[in-house]
Amino acid sequence: MSAPQATRTTALHAGAWWLWALGLATAASRTTNPLLLGLLIGVAGYVVAARRTTAPWARSYGAFVKLGLLVLGIRLVFAFVLGSPVPGTHVLVTLPELPLPDWAKGVRIGGRVTAEGMVFAAYDGLKLATLLICVGAANALANPARLLKSLPGALYEAGVAVVVAMTFAPNLVADVQRLRAARRLRGRPDRGVRGLLQVGVPVLEGALERSVALAAAMDARGYGRTAQVPRAVRHTTSALTLGGLLGVCAGTYGLLGDTGGGYGLPLLLAGLAAALAGLWLGGRRSVRTRYRPERWGVRAWLVAGSGIAVAALMIAANGYAPAALHPPALPLTAPVLPLWPALSLLVGLAPAVAAPVPVPVPAGGARRPDRATAPARTATAASDPATKEPAQ
Repeated sequence: MSAPQATRTTALHAGAWWLWALGLATAASRTTNPLLLGLLIGVAGYVVAARRTTAPWARSYGAFVKLGLLVLGIRLVFAFVLGSPVPGTHVLVTLPELPLPDWAKGVRIGGRVTAEGMVFAAYDGLKLATLLICVGAANALANPARLLKSLPGALYEAGVAVVVAMTFAPNLVADVQRLRAARRLRGRPDRGVRGLLQVGVPVLEGALERSVALAAAMDARGYGRTAQVPRAVRHTTSALTLGGLLGVCAGTYGLLGDTGGGYGLPLLLAGLAAALAGLWLGGRRSVRTRYRPERWGVRAWLVAGSGIAVAALMIAANGYAPAALHPPALPLTAPVLPLWPALSLLVGLAPAVAAPVPVPVPAGGARRPDRATAPARTATAASDPATKEPAQ
């Protein structure tokens, strides 16, 4: 029996996974406490390990984790070489400082490296790494093709471009892993510069073949064809969509920023209403239909609600425990794990229970015959006079 796969009837709506991951990312953007950020990474990793399949896009989570570690390392290297905006008294090492011209004031290369500056850089880099890992969790759990089916007609063409871009990295990672495994089985080196060069050509060839096949499939399905609508409807659609997106951006900035919470929510709601109206009008130009449209069930509400709840609880925690969520690097103190914000992050584990378990598929990809219909099929085959073999 092969690894579990998710069938159409059991797989969760892709939008629910993205709302859950964006909720975790919003929570990560509201804190620099390394203990809370580490807890968020653990929550995302546990859910991915419990509910991902063996599809190509599900293998990209490890690549996003490595990318997050790389970003953290680059941030620390920059702070070590270029300095940090946080002054400190605990000097770790003093590097030779390169003199710079007057127009480069505020920038230095070398000089004193303090423990406070490195801790501040570590907090900042870990925050960005956590955001990348949350996005990687959504890429590993959500089927991009099913997410594309759920987009409104006005965003279909842009959604195709986004889905193609999202699936490029997972397919690239899967191709590299497959080719490296094949080289190991043949006794050939799969590491180092030589192995990378010999693996790179087949990977690029596979990417080119997928691009040609995708272009042919899009042309066969009538991609890019639109219906004629009145000019007034087009102008109204553009105005509503642009105004709605501006309102969403301004409202989101007001909610996530330290100030502006009073006007943030009304602007966000007004922007969402205008954007949805524009998308509804813009969908009239799309001449496409949906085969087996995706359904948003109770499980999808639970998964998406858990991510939204984590984001809302962390935003509320900034009001009563800002010092615990943002431990200072100056003076240098050890971070403390706040109890209630930590418990609110554990709400993000709900998809590990609420999301459907991937259904095992037999080896070879064949489905099991339905037990209720198997005897009927056998009887029909036995009574058929054209059957040459006797009935069992």
